[in-house]
Amino acid sequence: MRCVGWGGRCKEGPHLPLLFPFLFPGLEGPRDLEAKEVTPRTALLTWTEPQVPPTSYLLTYDTPGGQTQEIELAGGLTSHQLRGLFPSTSYRAWLRAVWGESLTPPMSTSFTTGGLRVPFPRDCGEEMQNGVGTSRTSTIFLNGNREQPLNVFCDMETDGGGWLVFQRRMDGHTDFWRDWEDYARGFGNISGEFWLGNEVLHSLTRAGDYSMRVDLRAGDEAVFAQYDSFRVDSASEYYRLHLEGYHGTAGDSMSYHSGSVFSARDRDPNNLLISCAVSYRGAWWYRNCHYANLNGLYGSTVDHQGVSWYHWKGFEFSVPFTEMKLRPRGYQAPAWGG
Repeated sequence: MRCVGWGGRCKEGPHLPLLFPFLFPGLEGPRDLEAKEVTPRTALLTWTEPQVPPTSYLLTYDTPGGQTQEIELAGGLTSHQLRGLFPSTSYRAWLRAVWGESLTPPMSTSFTTGGLRVPFPRDCGEEMQNGVGTSRTSTIFLNGNREQPLNVFCDMETDGGGWLVFQRRMDGHTDFWRDWEDYARGFGNISGEFWLGNEVLHSLTRAGDYSMRVDLRAGDEAVFAQYDSFRVDSASEYYRLHLEGYHGTAGDSMSYHSGSVFSARDRDPNNLLISCAVSYRGAWWYRNCHYANLNGLYGSTVDHQGVSWYHWKGFEFSVPFTEMKLRPRGYQAPAWGG
């Protein structure tokens, strides 16, 4: 894997030769390379720069998979934080100074990341066991596979925490009037409005038993609907929804949709004469057609096209804030947790 550019962006691929093949031992390189503030997933590398700052630096380190990652950094820097490291893993890093096509011999340092109770958490419930007690963006690993990292938003405060948020509406800045493939892959910003993706929902719920919760807010009002069992089938089954076991304060507007396939504006597996997704400007597990339409048109109060939850506010009210989230069925919050 190679990372190039001042931001150190990475691209997958086979290991490539160094960009700068000419070593000049006489050039002054960086000194005192150290790894500080090492955590299970990050490490801060620091160094002392040469008297004359170089054009750039070339930072290299080996990954556990046997690949080499290279990051080009701007000259004048004296630190860089490595992210996305694996817990309980030994790393070795090398740093070279670069002048044009010339570079110095490398300085090196070694470090070992800290351990975690669950090194590769499959969901936010397992991430909470690692001591994460505040809501934030976290990295999980689909099926616990370290080769399948996924950035998600974990709600660690609501009802004991451990919730993986897979949908949020809050300001209307993200367009949810999208096609089938967008909903399959996911879209948006997990710190703002987003849909995590039907493929991810299937992968998660296929691998374990999950509950699902919907949080709705309008001004000072806040209600929720929770379902004891939640599962999404594969693409070959059109991401069919299965849920049961309602309790909450919002009213049960989702049980009606259990057993329904997912529909989007360009694909309606129900083969209805008039597509529900087109009629109600959303993408959802429509039946004929909906009591919930949380991916509808934000702010719309006409023709049942808004972000609606019928058993709370009816069809003509568009809910300003929604979150859909899942966590392991039977989840128990750690004694220290929320």
